[in-house]
Amino acid sequence: MMIDCHHPVSIKDRLMFFYNFLQSPGQVGSITPSSRALAKQMMNPIDWSQANTIVELGAGTGIFTTWIEQMKRPEATLVSFEKESKMRQRLETLFPNALFHEDAVDLTRVLADAGLGKADCIVSGLPFANFPQELRDQIMAEVYAALKPGGVFVAFQYSLQMKKQLSTVFENVTVKLVPLNLPPAFVYVCRKERG
Repeated sequence: MMIDCHHPVSIKDRLMFFYNFLQSPGQVGSITPSSRALAKQMMNPIDWSQANTIVELGAGTGIFTTWIEQMKRPEATLVSFEKESKMRQRLETLFPNALFHEDAVDLTRVLADAGLGKADCIVSGLPFANFPQELRDQIMAEVYAALKPGGVFVAFQYSLQMKKQLSTVFENVTVKLVPLNLPPAFVYVCRKERG
């Protein structure tokens, strides 16, 4: 199932994103929100007919959140993480049915506390290249532990820097370049073995 989501990025969204990048480039990671082409590549690997618990890391201005909300089944649950408080508060207003939290390091605890068990898929816009290695390791351990066997982790980055680490965590990793993004981005699709 492929839904054509039209989510034009407003000037206000672009300015908010740029402002937050200037305030904390290590947390935001880009000066502009993700493109429609990138969002489509991020959504493609997910089996929306089977996904019950969907997690989003680094929600930003809500580009991927919009797509997820439109593509998921009504009874599925979206749990979204965004560190920056103003962005998170804005998203809570825009997406009242999603569960919003601050820190991706708390991923497994948040899912357990909500009684959701393991995630079917995790979509990430986190700028891993900007994080210290210790934080990357913590988040990747949380992601792997939070995923169901057979679950998928889809992340985008602006370099191939994370390929080695993702290949040591996941049994199956593929990478696809999305040139129609500013800057061009790599989409990593990582599948957890069914066990």
